[in-house]
Amino acid sequence: MTEFEKIYSTYFHDVFLYIRRLSGDTHMAEEVTSETFLRAMGSMGKFRGECDIRVWLCQIAKNCYYDQLKKSGRTATAEEAALVQMPDPEGSPEEMLLRQEDTERLRQILHDIPEPYKEVFMWRVFAELSFQQIGQIFGKTENWACVTYHRARNKIRSRMEGGKYAE
Repeated sequence: MTEFEKIYSTYFHDVFLYIRRLSGDTHMAEEVTSETFLRAMGSMGKFRGECDIRVWLCQIAKNCYYDQLKKSGRTATAEEAALVQMPDPEGSPEEMLLRQEDTERLRQILHDIPEPYKEVFMWRVFAELSFQQIGQIFGKTENWACVTYHRARNKIRSRMEGGKYAE
């Protein structure tokens, strides 16, 4: 087994799950994951080992995903697609409507919070990366990633509790 085959077998599932969470679409996740590994295979010589290979692959996957969205003319953002994966709510129609409104509000808040908070939050929640891996993506420390994530979470929480324009 070649080195690339080992990487493929080790990380394929992680990359697939990450893209499926971003896109909310299993078929698209399969296509994007395949494209990711094709690009990675062509770029292995450029990988300097400055970050975890899983982080590197997820960055390639994210770029492939955005390229795919542009090609298909879709306008859905990653945070909208991830929210599609939320389970169907149970309960009365009133409860379902409230949850729908909360989901829309969360989508809008994610769209509105500034970088790097949005991206750090998404890497942590949707890709389930560690703070160390997130720090590597941004060329920062693990502590920076942790603090930035918690600030993003607090911004989201305060906006959810305080209304549309709460900080």
